[in-house]
Amino acid sequence: MLDLQAMKDLNPIKFWPPVILLIVTLLFSLIDSELFLLVTKTANTWILENFDWLFSWSVLGFVVLLGIIYFMPFGKVIIGGEGSKPLFTKWRWFSITLCTSIATGILFWGTAEPLFHFNAPPVTLGITAGSDAALTFSLATIFMHWSFSPYAIYTLAALLFAYAFYNQQQPFEVSSMLYPLMKSHTQKVSNLADIICLYGLVAGMSASLGAGILTLMGAFQQLFEVPSSVLLMALIAITIVLTFIISAASGLMRGIRTLSDYNIKGFIILGVFVFLAGPTNFILKQSGISLMDYGLNFLPRSINWSGTFDDNWFQSWTVFNWANWLAWAPITALFLGRLGRGYSVQTFIRFNLIYPSLFGILWMGIFSGSALYFDRETGGSLFQVLNEQGPENVIYRILEKLPATKIVGVLFLILTFLSYVTAADSNTSAMSSVCTKGLTAEQAESPLMLKVIWGSIVGILACVMISFSGMEGIKIISVLGGFPALFLMIAVGFSAIRLILTVK
Repeated sequence: MLDLQAMKDLNPIKFWPPVILLIVTLLFSLIDSELFLLVTKTANTWILENFDWLFSWSVLGFVVLLGIIYFMPFGKVIIGGEGSKPLFTKWRWFSITLCTSIATGILFWGTAEPLFHFNAPPVTLGITAGSDAALTFSLATIFMHWSFSPYAIYTLAALLFAYAFYNQQQPFEVSSMLYPLMKSHTQKVSNLADIICLYGLVAGMSASLGAGILTLMGAFQQLFEVPSSVLLMALIAITIVLTFIISAASGLMRGIRTLSDYNIKGFIILGVFVFLAGPTNFILKQSGISLMDYGLNFLPRSINWSGTFDDNWFQSWTVFNWANWLAWAPITALFLGRLGRGYSVQTFIRFNLIYPSLFGILWMGIFSGSALYFDRETGGSLFQVLNEQGPENVIYRILEKLPATKIVGVLFLILTFLSYVTAADSNTSAMSSVCTKGLTAEQAESPLMLKVIWGSIVGILACVMISFSGMEGIKIISVLGGFPALFLMIAVGFSAIRLILTVK
C-alpha cells in the first residue's frame, strides 16, 4: 500500500532526472575512479578559477539585501497573513532552525579549520605562521565562514519561499522563490529548477555526511580504539541513514522537533563545559580581538578586494564554504520557509540569520579558540595530528586535555550523530516533498518510500566519495553541488528586490 501510494503521488518529471543523473555519477565513479576524479577535479578547478568572484560578490549581496529588507515596510509583513497561527513557539523554532542548518559543520570544522589558518596563513597577508597576528586572523576567518554570510544564503531563499508559499499560495517547489520575478514562469522552468537543486543538494548532503562519517570514525578510533575501516564506515553510514529516514517518516511535528530539542541542549551543555574547563581567559580575550578584526575587514575579505588573499587560498576556503552552503540552500529553504508561518519578516530574519550567526560565533570562539590555544601551547601538536591523522581526530586530542575526557567524548560523538541526522531529516523531507504532487500548506508531508530512496542515495554517494578521495572528494563535491545553485540564488536575489519594491 505504501509503495502504491508513493508511486501515485510521485511527480516523475522531478524525481527521475536527478535520480538517473546521480546513478550515472555513482556508476562512473565505481567503473573508473581515476577518470572520475580527474573529470570532477578539472570541473572543480574551472569553476573556482572562473567564478570565485561571482560566489563572493553574490554572498555579500545577500547579506546587504537582507539588511535592507529588515528595515523596509516589507519587514512588517506577517508570513501567512494577519491572523496566521505559528507552527511552533520561538524556542522550538530556533532550535529546529539551528540544528537543521549547521549539520556536522561546526563540529567537524570548528577545531580543524582554524589550525590551517593559524599554521599556514595566506602569503599575501604577510602574517608569520604561529604568531599572534595569525591567531587573530584564524579566528576572524572562522567567524566569517560560519556566521552572517553563509546564513544569509539560507535566510534569503527561505524568506522568498515562505512568502510565496503562504502569502501567494504558490506550490511547494523551488521555483516559487522566483514568483515575484517570473509570475508567468512555465512548468518547464519549475521542473528544471527543482531537478538542478535536488541534484545539488544530494551532492551537498553527501559531502556533509562524509564529514560526519569521518568525525564518527575518529571518535571510535580515539575513544574505543576501533581502527578505521571500510566496514566501520559503511556501518556508520547505514546507521545514520536509517535513523534520519525513520525520523523523517514521523513528520515535522514529531521526529525533527524531538531531535532538535535534544541536539541544541547537548550543544549548550558541551559548549559551556569546554568554555569553563578549557582556556577561558584566552577564549574571551582572543574572541574579542578577532571579532573586531572580523568586523573591520569584513568587506575586503568577503570579496578578496585587490588581491587580499592569493587566489588558491581564497578559492580553497572562502569560496568552498559558500559553495557548500549554496548546495544545501534551495531545498533547505523549502523546509526553513515552512517553519516561519505566523511570524513577521523581521522576526524571520532574526531567527534564521541573526540568532544562528551569533550562536555560530559563540561556538567557534569556544572550540576554535581552544584548538588554537592548545596548538600554540604544545608547539603545533594539534596541527601535526591534523596532517598525520586527519581533521576528524583533532577534537578528541583537545578533549584529552579536559576533565572527564571519555564522557565528554561520548557526548561529542552523540551530538555529531544527532547533528547530521537532524539536518538530513529536514532535507530528506523537503526533497521528497518536491517530488510529490499536490502538497499544500496544510498537508506538506510526502510518502515514506521517497524519503527512503533519497536517504539511500545520499548515503551511498557519501561512502563512495570518502572511500576514493577522502576530504578532497568532500570539497570537490561541495563545489560541484553549489555551482548551479549559485545562479538560482542570484535570481532569488533579484526576485527579493522586486518584491520589496512592490509591497507597501
